[in-house]
Amino acid sequence: MFKRIGLFLLTNIAVIAVAMITMNLLGVGNYMEGTSLNLSNLFMFALIFGFAGSFVSLAMSKWMAKMTTGAQVIEQPRNADEQWLLETVSRQAAKAGIKTPEVAIYDSPEPNAFATGMTKNNSLVAVSTGLLRSMRQNEVEAVLGHEVAHVANGDMVTMALLQGVLNTFVIFFAKIVAYVVDRVVLKNEEEGHSWAFIITDLVAQILFGILASMVAMAFSRYREFHADNGGAYLAGKENMIAALRRLQTMHPGELPDQMAAFGISAKKSSFGDLFKSHPDLEDRIARLEATPSNALKVA
Repeated sequence: MFKRIGLFLLTNIAVIAVAMITMNLLGVGNYMEGTSLNLSNLFMFALIFGFAGSFVSLAMSKWMAKMTTGAQVIEQPRNADEQWLLETVSRQAAKAGIKTPEVAIYDSPEPNAFATGMTKNNSLVAVSTGLLRSMRQNEVEAVLGHEVAHVANGDMVTMALLQGVLNTFVIFFAKIVAYVVDRVVLKNEEEGHSWAFIITDLVAQILFGILASMVAMAFSRYREFHADNGGAYLAGKENMIAALRRLQTMHPGELPDQMAAFGISAKKSSFGDLFKSHPDLEDRIARLEATPSNALKVA
């Protein structure tokens, strides 16, 4: 837990540093000018901070993944299983038209796998020891195909772009709401940020952030269907269906937030279907069963 807290703080320090440097380079001034709100400066402020957060996280994603899960990259295979993992991912990557990702194993009794990385050709695919112990080889091959499909589809970059846009609008509209409450409703005429502005801004960012999470999770569920399709193309439709059926009998491990959307499965959300990163396994199986074999592809 302390490691995750430390990494969270480090990430946020990096985000603030990148945002401040970018603002200085672009000459973005203060969005509060006396008692007035400069909307152009506010939008640039929101844009810089919104995208700084998503792209710093993306740039650090491989390193963060290794640190938080303890994933060990297979440099030289120590046994036949590791050799098979490397060969399988390499074969699937070639079929998907991307550079072979780094392949790693992390120690966890719970079955899961994830993909991460800044670009298609600089990525990581990792599987848990629990998944390797509890699945047949053809099912593991399908899980690997699902993760390679995430990489080939550019899902990590696309999610970062979407998150950047969502972050921008959350920050922008939250500060407008805070300004209206502070200056129009409460009729504060003092310069700068009052406590009413700060508190309203915080509450508005939480509320808008919830709405933004719903949008991000809807997109994540949409991309899961495509990753299943890609996994079926790379490893075989029946193998992909078999892997999903196997997951129905298991309890997937919990992944750090920045990797949860690209795992093979996820725990049920405590906040309802709108906040789930993955569709129900029944829906994923039904979608694959209804997909003709000639429609399977990485896209």
